[in-house]
Amino acid sequence: MNDVLNAIIVDDEKLARLYLAELVAEFPEVRVVATCHDGFEAVKAITEHRPDLVFLDIQMPRLDGFEVLELVDRSALAVVFVTAFDQYALKAFDAHAVDYLLKPFSRDRLAAALAKVRRNFSGGLPGVDLMRRTLRPDEKYLGRIVVRDGAAVTIIPCGEVTSLCAEDDYVNIRSGGGSVLKHQTLASLEQSLDPERFVRIHRSAIINIEKLERIELLERDHYEAVLLDGQRLRISRAGHQRLRELLG
Repeated sequence: MNDVLNAIIVDDEKLARLYLAELVAEFPEVRVVATCHDGFEAVKAITEHRPDLVFLDIQMPRLDGFEVLELVDRSALAVVFVTAFDQYALKAFDAHAVDYLLKPFSRDRLAAALAKVRRNFSGGLPGVDLMRRTLRPDEKYLGRIVVRDGAAVTIIPCGEVTSLCAEDDYVNIRSGGGSVLKHQTLASLEQSLDPERFVRIHRSAIINIEKLERIELLERDHYEAVLLDGQRLRISRAGHQRLRELLG
């Protein structure tokens, strides 16, 4: 890491961007290379500038702060969340944020956050990977899935998802708008989905039970799920048991 940290500020409120930029200007070890007013602009700027640090708002239209982080390379990026809402703190640290600034904050509080960033780059910031996931119930599961393909970003409401099928290191997400590939394992994505709506029917397939039309018996103990869009997926014995439990 260079002596000067290249930083990006992301906030949908202009006054908040200006206030933070003015505070950061008092720290010669930080150079702001871009400011962004929404999540899409942030993804583009982070990809182009490859900053050391991003000050990231959480609640933004179109893409929120957590969704931005899904779409960028996090390997050498320190994240400081900046928000007016304290309920996201634990989720922020679960996303491996270095710090969490609650608006309004002072210069001294910003200085403390930058000190944490420095320790993070030197390998001396413990603990963030050990924090347990403890979210409020209404934030526990995804409401939408965000997929990036090159410069294009697709947002799929979970209610529109029909099925999710593993394809090597990708998940094929099928919805009313067609299908897209997301670079993620099926197992990790499953952890973020509402188990009352999504059920794994096979080691390589998850379906939205609201999109299930019927279950067909092909032969003894061999079943197939027929979805509303006509898709047919094999059901394992364990998957059939899960469906029976969920459907009553």
